[in-house]
Parts: sequence; structure tokens; C-alpha cells
Amino acid sequence: MEYSSRMATAFAALMATPTVPLAQHATPVDRLARLRAALGPSCPELLMKRDDLLSFGGGGNKVRKLQTVARQATAAGADTLITCGGVQSNHARATAAAAAALGLRAVLVLNGTPPAEATGNYKLDRLFGAEVHFVPTREDRAPTMTIIADQVRAGGGKPFVVPLGASTPTGAMGFARGVVELSAAAVRPDAIVHASSSGGTQAGMIAGCALVGLRASVLGVSADDPATSLAQTIRDLLAAMASQLGAKPETIGLDRGVDVDDTQVGEGYGVPTPASIEARELVARTEGIVLDQTYTSKAMAGLIGRVRAGRFDKNQTVLFWHTGGLTT
Repeated sequence: MEYSSRMATAFAALMATPTVPLAQHATPVDRLARLRAALGPSCPELLMKRDDLLSFGGGGNKVRKLQTVARQATAAGADTLITCGGVQSNHARATAAAAAALGLRAVLVLNGTPPAEATGNYKLDRLFGAEVHFVPTREDRAPTMTIIADQVRAGGGKPFVVPLGASTPTGAMGFARGVVELSAAAVRPDAIVHASSSGGTQAGMIAGCALVGLRASVLGVSADDPATSLAQTIRDLLAAMASQLGAKPETIGLDRGVDVDDTQVGEGYGVPTPASIEARELVARTEGIVLDQTYTSKAMAGLIGRVRAGRFDKNQTVLFWHTGGLTT
């Protein structure tokens, strides 16, 4: 009884978290019957949560996190959002779109070589009116954001720095609310597989499952970092979320363990592997659904690998959470 009461209190705190309504429509859940048939008789029931269809800024999981983080920024009186990513960052694109919709200035710090021609997410960054600064490496991003924030303050502005992927406790709570959306649609899978990188999506997913009473295992397939370091980032986020929600860590799922698969990283972030190329083509040719090369293709490769290895029971239901991303 005490545990149920703690869960109810934490759930109420989650749902009371202030947001800005960037994407106001629930995303569908598709049944992947042809992909299941292609994977053979031992394949479990396959579903896909279509966050690539979120109705704002090109969609994707970053939109869910930004609904809470951007509200935190506006509540603090910010007039400028500063964030970082790679040249084709989905998060940078979503942040630029959020700033445009909220009447804020967006400054993006992107690591890599400035493209000769603006394409993909970088083209959208420009379309949304973002100011872009390029730095050589990932390690240069955080100090550059600090310098820009200081410059904004010196000019009389009020900057708000959004960490990589909006993967803060507040951002993770934004994603946890997506699991509430899934539960409200009466979808209760035995396992959820998704792409994991900066940790906020997986932390939110674990917390959301715990708070709606969904016992699904949550597998994050890493796009870049080793499983040990990413799992620790997720545990740290869950602990911070618990504190922010006034809950014990076990109430939001920290006692369930954190499962990260780093076998699909290959040669690194954004570099396709034979397995991710096969997964992308198989989903496109059986379901007419496009996965991105950096995140969701590798996550689907992880799911397919587990199906072929017999890691799921054929009577189970496995949900693949499509977290969006650049599809060209």
C-alpha cells in the first residue's frame, strides 16, 4: 500500500511537470506484420511507436524532452536557447524549431566541418532561424556554449543552455510522459527496444514504465557510447529524476536494472554497419517505414539480432520505439 501511494504521488508529480505544447497529438502504434513474417516463425509480435511522426519540427524523441526543458527555460525568463550536437544533429534541429515557435533566439554549437552546402538537419537549422557556430571536436562544444552564454548575458540577454540531447532530469520526465501516452492507448508490450545515446530517452522510458505499472523490459541500443558508461549516465538521471519528483529511486524503476546493448556501434557514431544497413532496408521493404542511419537503423539491427538469436519468446510482444531522425 505504501509503495502504491509513493507511485501515485510520483506519477502526479510527473504529470504536473510544466510543459510547452509543441506536439499536441499522440503518435500511432503500428503492427509490423510483414517484418515479423520476414523474420520467421520464432519472431514475437512486433509493434512500432511512431515518434518519427510527432507533429512538430520534424518529429523525434527530442521533441518530447524539449516540451519540458523549453518550459523550464521560459519560466526562467530566457530569451536565448543554446545547445550543441553534430552537424546533422536531430536535437539541434528540434531545439531550433522550439525556439522559433516560442519566439526565442537559438544558438547552436555544432562539431564538425561546415558543409559546403546546407543539407538535411543543418539546412533546417538555418530555416528555423538558428545562429550556428562550428567547433572542431565534441570536447569543444561545452566550453563554447559557456562562452556564448556569457556573451549573451554581457549583451543584456538571458541565455538558457540545453545540454546535449536535452538529457536532463527534466528532459527525461518529458519523455516519461510519452510512456503514459502509450499506456493510455492500452499498449502493454513485454519488451521495448529503442536507440539510446545521451541517456535521457532511456531514463524517461524506464521511469515511465515504472509509474504506469508496465513491467516491460527496456533495451537501449547504443549509437555511440560503451554500455557501461551509458548505463551509468542513465542510472544517474534516474536518481536525479527521483529527487526532482520527490520519489525513491526504486519507485521510478532504478531497481529494475539498466540494459544497454553496445554491439551495434560498429566504427562509431553515424557510421552504418552491415547489420544496420540490412535492418534499414528490411523495414523499408516490408513496412514502407524509413529508419535513420545514425540511431534507429542500429537499434532495429539490435532487435533483429536478438530475434534471430532466440532472445525473445515468439508469444511475446516487442515494441520498437521509433525515435525519429534524419531519413536521407
